[in-house]
Amino acid sequence: MSGTEKKSILCPNCKKLISSDEASCPYCGTTRPGSRLKRSFFKKPKDAIKVIIYCNIAIFIFSLILTPLNIGSLANPLTFLSPSNNSLLLLGATGTIPIDKFGRWWTLLSASFIHGGILHIFFNMFALQQLGPFVLQEYGFNRFAIIYLLSGILGFYISYLAGVVLTIGASASICGLIGAILYYGKSRGGLYGETFYKQAMGWVIGLVLFGLIVPGINNWAHGGGLVTGMLIGLILGYNERKSETFFHRILASGFILLTLLVLIFAIFQSLFYRLTM
Repeated sequence: MSGTEKKSILCPNCKKLISSDEASCPYCGTTRPGSRLKRSFFKKPKDAIKVIIYCNIAIFIFSLILTPLNIGSLANPLTFLSPSNNSLLLLGATGTIPIDKFGRWWTLLSASFIHGGILHIFFNMFALQQLGPFVLQEYGFNRFAIIYLLSGILGFYISYLAGVVLTIGASASICGLIGAILYYGKSRGGLYGETFYKQAMGWVIGLVLFGLIVPGINNWAHGGGLVTGMLIGLILGYNERKSETFFHRILASGFILLTLLVLIFAIFQSLFYRLTM
């Protein structure tokens, strides 16, 4: 009798209580939620965010290794631990120079993982850690990946059309998360939805003020990422209204694979040019 008993588990994606032998989660659509591989990979939803943060940190450290040592910069806190423009270009900074002069369209994706200084990466990763868990919870892993990666691409494409010469950073992708939260809050409504809508609007107001006060901020990428996040939320939906589908999984897998290939290519080609210089 005990051999036929069903065992209950928490879905590794949405954390709802389900049977371990479900072919797919009835709440979020995750296939084979009882498999050991998925239970270990999605032990915590924040694991996906940690992977992105670690990837950004690793690339930032690599950009510093590519940067020739400038003794004078050590005394200046504004330039301390800041990669050179040459290193940023080699690793995949985007803008009119990389795209129009060198035809490097792939930089629209790679630029989201490159940062220009220790404060730059710190504030972006802090924002990701604050906003990412909510989007993961309400949209699921696959839609989170689509929102994050596609918002960066389209945000930087908008800034390219606006004539921004050189740009980097995860802020366009992070603005996509804010846009997704804005859509969720307004669409869901109620006290819960309105609470998160107001919090997201607070982030938007802060970004606008920051962009007006601090020179060199890519407001075009921020705005493009924000609108992209809202549109993806509208088109793909969120967990309470629509479970993740096979299309979401295929699309997310495609973006993740493309991102890995682009970043690996950027690292190897930067090493090649560095060694031949």
